[in-house]
Amino acid sequence: MESKRQQKMASLLQQELASVLQRDLPHLFGGGMAPGISTVKVTPDLGQARVYLSLLLGGDAEQRLAIIRDNGKEIRHALAKRIRQTARVVPELIFFHDDSAAYAAHMDEILGTLVIPPAPKDDASGDEEDKSARPRLFKGE
Repeated sequence: MESKRQQKMASLLQQELASVLQRDLPHLFGGGMAPGISTVKVTPDLGQARVYLSLLLGGDAEQRLAIIRDNGKEIRHALAKRIRQTARVVPELIFFHDDSAAYAAHMDEILGTLVIPPAPKDDASGDEEDKSARPRLFKGE
């Protein structure tokens, strides 16, 4: 479980890194769209930050991640300029590809292809249902 200090630093890093990638360093992406930052996780000593990037749009994800990792020092320096009044130390940035959106789309596709048969109709015609057949939700039932 993250402490409040870690959560505050992660939130600050997420906001400022998004600004850095979109406004300060757009040349890294060759005029393409800058990646979105889905999550930032900070270690308890605030020395490292794991940055999960959403690289769905804009071409080859692995190539874009390699560009970001190669320019990590430049990104960290631009981030330091933005948060120098707020944070004493800028954490080391470790970038990862967040493929959770692609996984969710894949699972949605799989669930869309399932064929679920309709429930069988009961022969009993009445509003009273068998109370022993349904699970008990409360002690009084």
